[in-house]
Amino acid sequence: MNNTAKISIVGAGPGDPDLLTIKAYKALQTADVILYDALVNPEILKYAPEDALRIYVGKRANNHRYPQEDINMMLVQYAYSHGHVVRLKGGDPFVFGRGHEELAFAEAFVIDTQIIPGISSCIAVPELQKVPLTRRGINESFWVLTGTTKAGTLSKDIAVAAQSSATAVILMGMRKIRKITALFSKEGKGETPVLVIQNGSRGNEKSVLGTVDTIAAKVETLGFSTPGIIVIGDVVSLHPELNRIVQESTVKK
Repeated sequence: MNNTAKISIVGAGPGDPDLLTIKAYKALQTADVILYDALVNPEILKYAPEDALRIYVGKRANNHRYPQEDINMMLVQYAYSHGHVVRLKGGDPFVFGRGHEELAFAEAFVIDTQIIPGISSCIAVPELQKVPLTRRGINESFWVLTGTTKAGTLSKDIAVAAQSSATAVILMGMRKIRKITALFSKEGKGETPVLVIQNGSRGNEKSVLGTVDTIAAKVETLGFSTPGIIVIGDVVSLHPELNRIVQESTVKK
């Protein structure tokens, strides 16, 4: 057990254990305590010492095992009592992950802290589907948005994103997909392609393609649930499946 209090806030990546960074792997190997979230693949926990405490503090929509305030305090208490605490979070800890809130709390106690970035699902999951978030000649930017605010409402930023030519990557928006697509349809983007991915990068990954006007019905018919990512934008037309359809249509003409 390490006698020096230390906290590492670590991104676990999108789910596939092979997408964990080397630095994250090294941090886990020296962990005395791991506080991990619901989106962390349990296989990643095997990289820690056998005697390290593994404490699930998972958060899913409307199902928080511990309030954030309790998690903050647990980080500090376990650092003082056990040594090196790894706070393991899905994706990247600073992308809708409350990582900075935990960092600020720990540093108020003058505890040695470090941040280890993770591969964010907002980039990795579409990429694994061979969909680029930017492509020269198609778009000039991409927006990463939360579908659900702290108050549980739809983010007002989505309506702004719908007015742009940017690719919109929406996290935590599966339960509000009809409201989200309605905003894009209102801006005349009913035919814009959409990709929805559930459990991205994992063995049970599912995905579906559609348009702004059709995707909500498809998601509901197929029984998609959280966690999921919604990608809206013309770059989705580069998905291999859509590309194949376009090429076949061109040949027939």
